[in-house]
Amino acid sequence: MSVMRFIGASSREAMRQVRAALGDDALILANRRTETGVEILALADQVAEAMAGSAADSRPAPLSEAAPRRPVSPPASGAEAFQATSAQLLREMQDMRALLSRSRAEQAPEAGRREQLAQWLAEAGFGRAIGDELLAGLPQELQDAGEERLLAWLGRQLSARLAVLDDEASLLDQGGILALVGPTGVGKTTTTAKLAARYVMRHGPDQVALVTTDSFRIGAHEQLRIYAGLLDIPMHALDAEQPLDELLAQLADKRFVIIDTVGMSQRDRRIIEQVARLQGGPVAVRLVLLLNAASQPETLEEVITNYRQAARAAGASLDDCVISKQDEAGRTGPLLDALMRHGLRLLFVAHGQRVPEDLAVADAAALVCQALATRRAAPAPEPASTGGARELLGQGRRLSAVLAGLRRHITGFAALEAAWALSALPTSLQGERLDALFEAADMRADGMLWTPRARVRGGDWSPPDLPLDAAGDWSALPLPQHRQPAGQAARLDWAERTHGAAVHLLPTPPDDEARAWLAARDGVWVAQARATQRVAHAGERHALGTLADLAAPLAEPIRRLKGCETRIRLARLSLSDETTTAPLRAWFADLEERESGRRLGRRCWLAPEWLGDEAVEWLLGQLDAEALPRLTRRAHRRLEDAYPALTPALRLSIAAGLAAVAGQLERSEAEWAMDLRAELLGLLGGRRRRSAETLLEALLYLGVARDAIRQLGAAGLEGLDG
Repeated sequence: MSVMRFIGASSREAMRQVRAALGDDALILANRRTETGVEILALADQVAEAMAGSAADSRPAPLSEAAPRRPVSPPASGAEAFQATSAQLLREMQDMRALLSRSRAEQAPEAGRREQLAQWLAEAGFGRAIGDELLAGLPQELQDAGEERLLAWLGRQLSARLAVLDDEASLLDQGGILALVGPTGVGKTTTTAKLAARYVMRHGPDQVALVTTDSFRIGAHEQLRIYAGLLDIPMHALDAEQPLDELLAQLADKRFVIIDTVGMSQRDRRIIEQVARLQGGPVAVRLVLLLNAASQPETLEEVITNYRQAARAAGASLDDCVISKQDEAGRTGPLLDALMRHGLRLLFVAHGQRVPEDLAVADAAALVCQALATRRAAPAPEPASTGGARELLGQGRRLSAVLAGLRRHITGFAALEAAWALSALPTSLQGERLDALFEAADMRADGMLWTPRARVRGGDWSPPDLPLDAAGDWSALPLPQHRQPAGQAARLDWAERTHGAAVHLLPTPPDDEARAWLAARDGVWVAQARATQRVAHAGERHALGTLADLAAPLAEPIRRLKGCETRIRLARLSLSDETTTAPLRAWFADLEERESGRRLGRRCWLAPEWLGDEAVEWLLGQLDAEALPRLTRRAHRRLEDAYPALTPALRLSIAAGLAAVAGQLERSEAEWAMDLRAELLGLLGGRRRRSAETLLEALLYLGVARDAIRQLGAAGLEGLDG
């Protein structure tokens, strides 16, 4: 017996194979991760001992013991066996050496990249917590990337973790009562005037008023009064003992009230009293923390921590902030690091004294770019660790960033989240709420990916259909078959009327009624077909597969299918005799593994002749979708284990949606998909192979972890509620 190679989907599976073949005393020679899982080289323990014994026995005897007789050669068969065994062992030892060399070569660039990125982050002022978070999701595709691409990736990851105001109108048009709080000298009065000016520019002076509670600082009232006079808006000053609720009652006709509070050191115990006073009225006051961008990292940490603790002690929340004096800051990395770690949303950035010019809506990408551009050798001091709570918040930040990216790039993902949230309801309510969700969801679609009207193997359910957007990407909110009319033509008509679908990817060729319906509308459709499908060509009926040799080659695109790069050899053939409703074109694809050339099978389609080569992208989309039933089955089983109280309809909707998201992430080569893949795989820990199955597991983990953090009360802080 010689060295044996074992490959499993996981380390546990590979070791199970080793024990089954070689027993518990097997000698593990090497192991590494591969594209298909984990590879282990092992040798039975008794073989290793025999090899050692053979080596000892084969040593020449000492000369003093050698007899002066002619040496006797071993039998030919034994010599040949020994030589064959030696040659085999030599080859396998060379294989092991190459394996170990490849493993070291693979690990060295990755380690170097991580060290380089960690250094850049430290030089920009970002702490270790954020750095470790980001680097755990470093995509494998960037191992050989240059500095420009690495910095671009860092920028995207940091931007995704910096919560900012999406739209100024969403804040100013909403109105309400807003109070600026913070230490002395951070610019609260000037920022109050800037916010008021921006409101006046949008809505005029009639619906806004200013209030100041700063009765300590000399000239504070006069400064704000001058601004109010320039803007032609009222200004009210409160004495230290005057209750706020009485004044707010007088300002009930104002749509927007901005309160300039007295500045207090973050170490002043009266902060709680101040916040409690602001919250004493019948109308909720929105607190906004003002932070000096030029402050030391330790000071920023202390200000944020103490003011948020004071707000919680007073029964309020403090989740928004404004940066002041950005123009005076040497670098902004430490400040952005603090905002990310504490989950504060940044509304505006002030960068000068001019009113209102020097106030801008926060731009996450621009701020991160500036931070990375102002790196210097001295890293920012690391804030004090908070143990398990800090790890929980870090996990929450990561989940929040992934969820935000999925909402931004995956059509229907927010609706899928809403469906998942129904799992917390009693079973008796889930069906009713799911129906209401489908009714309320924006389900406009450019096309439909129709699935077979049959139950999946081993299940009692049929896969839902998926809406398609203009790019042919799948929606994360599927359409259950039981909500649709019976009959192919009736379903096509329903999809057009209800969802606006104009493209139809069919699992089988349309029947006569459906084909007539499509022809009357010049409908865009592509249908999968069996090789045995009978079609007319050259005056005769043929099985479709027999015509493949007559088809003209078109292109050989490379597509990622079932986790590997696949060459797709396309060919087309006009079926000129198909004239009953409209001529057809047959399409053929021979699939082969790109690296090995191994043949993976053939696919056939039918499409209208007039569609021409535009059919290619649609039929490739159908190739991508072949993995969806398998992924849906897998997700269905996982949800059955994790959420046994789900109704069948809700379980199927979530499972099919997760399968669509996992499949789309696996196939896309866009940078946003690369980033999200790395983030998701990083959630599972360790180095994970890129595959739809692994991404599906990560998405399931994402949902379960979000539910757990919500239950712990961290959702409001980390933005996990969507």
